Amino acid sequence: MPSTLVHVALALLLAAALLGEEFDGRAALVVAAATVLPDLDVALEPFISGAHRSVGHTFLFPALLLAALVWDARRRDRSHLRSRFGDRGVRLAFVAVACIFGAAIVPDLVVGGVNAFYPLHDAFITVDGRLFYSTDRGWVQTFVDLSPPEPSEPSEPSQPRTTENFRFRTVLDAEPTLGVEDSGGGGSGEPQRVERLFPVAMTGFRAWLLPLSAFVTAVRLRRA
Repeated sequence: MPSTLVHVALALLLAAALLGEEFDGRAALVVAAATVLPDLDVALEPFISGAHRSVGHTFLFPALLLAALVWDARRRDRSHLRSRFGDRGVRLAFVAVACIFGAAIVPDLVVGGVNAFYPLHDAFITVDGRLFYSTDRGWVQTFVDLSPPEPSEPSEPSQPRTTENFRFRTVLDAEPTLGVEDSGGGGSGEPQRVERLFPVAMTGFRAWLLPLSAFVTAVRLRRA
């Protein structure tokens, strides 16, 4: 899954593009902090099964924030956000919400999936597929199945992933992993060693995003 650092890297690139000359150190901190918020639902795992990628990754989270910002911004002179931080603060708030959705939630939606409408609808959803043009087959996409259903023998429908039957592995998990042998050796009954993973970049593409984002952010901050 994309690490929190990858999410922040995407958010900084997005904010640098949307804010332009208004992108400075304070804006970078606000955007980074906002982007980290969804991943904090991992702390709720000991109390709510399947909380990670559910509580903080639901589309309702940025939707409610956006509704609150729109309501406050339309109050013009009575806007609490505008009166305290000015028009720049309002724009930064909208960009922060955009980063929560576009840089924190959507990357997880396409890698493993998220509980997109939790708690209204408890089901993990994954958007994955391919889109390409073939000289033999023309345009091909596998994101949405548009083929007509084929008659077949009735079978039991697959069980959807919910918070009751599915959870993502997190750094809080302490379970033996592949390649870990019994520390006692020979079935002594002693507890096995465990491995906790703190992901940084699990693919080459994500690894490239980190220095790319650092470079763009540094250039923008120097200009600011």
